[in-house]
Amino acid sequence: MPFANFKVPAGSLDEQQKELIVTRATELYVGLYGERARATTLVLVEEVVDGGWGIGGGVLTLAMIQQPSEE
Repeated sequence: MPFANFKVPAGSLDEQQKELIVTRATELYVGLYGERARATTLVLVEEVVDGGWGIGGGVLTLAMIQQPSEE
């Protein structure tokens, strides 16, 4: 059974965006394994609480992610 697990910051995606992740991930597996994969593909979108993860040794928050990038 194909399985995809997406971890996203809580509150960063609306229901439509989560549905899009599920749909596109399923289509990706169908493209790789054929139509037989559709019925058994499991896609999990997990929301991680704010401050519940880090990168580069520091805590990452939703506010940090939503800041405009400095390029």
